[in-house]
Amino acid sequence: MASIKITGQKRLVIISGRAYPELAEQVAAELETEVLPTDARTFANGEIYARFDESVRGCDAFVIQSHARPINEALMEQLIMVDALKRASAKRITVVAPFYPYSRQDKKGRGREPISARLIADLFKAAGADRIMSVDLHAAQIQGFFDGPVDHLFAMPVLLEHFRAKLDPSTLAVVSPDMGRVRVADIWSDKLGAPLAIIHKRRDPLVPNQVSVHEIVGEVEGKVCLLVDDMIDTGRTIVKAAEALKKAGAIGVVVAATHAIFSDPAFDILQAEAIDQVVVTDTLPIPEDKRWDRLTVLPIAPLLARAIHEVFDDGSVTSMFDGAA
Repeated sequence: MASIKITGQKRLVIISGRAYPELAEQVAAELETEVLPTDARTFANGEIYARFDESVRGCDAFVIQSHARPINEALMEQLIMVDALKRASAKRITVVAPFYPYSRQDKKGRGREPISARLIADLFKAAGADRIMSVDLHAAQIQGFFDGPVDHLFAMPVLLEHFRAKLDPSTLAVVSPDMGRVRVADIWSDKLGAPLAIIHKRRDPLVPNQVSVHEIVGEVEGKVCLLVDDMIDTGRTIVKAAEALKKAGAIGVVVAATHAIFSDPAFDILQAEAIDQVVVTDTLPIPEDKRWDRLTVLPIAPLLARAIHEVFDDGSVTSMFDGAA
């Protein structure tokens, strides 16, 4: 009986979409490798084409794409790249989507609405993805939408390291901008040893990106308030929350968020007097003309690179977050 012959070693391949190639290059540099050369283009009618310049047979491929505007083009490009990898006999394909597209459409709030976050997971699966890696999902249940492993990373360690060096815990209050973020804000509160406050906001379901009423639960008078959220889109919600905190006696408001979507008019309104500082990570590209002096952008590439290394090496992603992730 012939013995089984084992040849070769596992091969890590980093692939980048065109939405934010700088992030993939930073991740590759952290891993001491290079991004795979790819011929990606858009035809005159808008169709996307992708072909890899080297063989990917048997490789462990990580397709990095940030879903910035135009989000649907970025999504389609990533799906096409995954399909190309599948048909080129890649051994394992991991979708790395630092900002998960359509994550806010994670449930039905009213009749006849889609659950688009589930549709995205189905599309990745149909394209040939074996696993998904993302940072700070808008809703934890999205992990269950994909039929396979989901590596849910947390930007909290990156942000915490910054705030521990910059903020005095004796005058600090951690604030959840809404009831949905209370659990995350509570963890921040424990980590920083600061009290927790909650802003209860009421929305008009028929008017997107608008908040009507704010009620603050907890003591914020004389405190520097750290408002923690997963994303900032237009910035209207966070500015109104900051104004409510200042009105309640807060001496400072610092905003922390993972995903800086910064849709118009975010650049203008986030410079409001009520906000003293905004700290975000670069899961999404932030061009120079969308930055201002009170904005701090922290790099997310080291976190992504470490998670990719753990997955490739069959290690533990959970161990990156003190076993609590």
